[in-house]
Amino acid sequence: MYAIVRFLGKQYRVRPGDRVIVDRIDASEGDEVALGEVLLVADDDRTTVGEPVVSGASVRARIETHDRAAKVTSFDYKNKTRQKTMHGHRQLQTRVVITDITAG
Repeated sequence: MYAIVRFLGKQYRVRPGDRVIVDRIDASEGDEVALGEVLLVADDDRTTVGEPVVSGASVRARIETHDRAAKVTSFDYKNKTRQKTMHGHRQLQTRVVITDITAG
């Protein structure tokens, strides 16, 4: 069984037991959360596609850790003046474990 979930503007294909990295969730480690809107639920013999979401379907996940992604750097250089600027960014992330998928 798997589901396609829209959470914080992104779509994820999840199965029970999967570890998924999503944008930071404001909850503590070990908490259970419901992931956004379920767009599709597929079982071994049937597939339910939402219009736009599957009514009554939900995906439950447990927060495993909060961490940060690898650093992304950008470099700006202005010709003739030799002006240089380097920027760095590390995105805040949450790793969740999918515990349960219920079809509507």
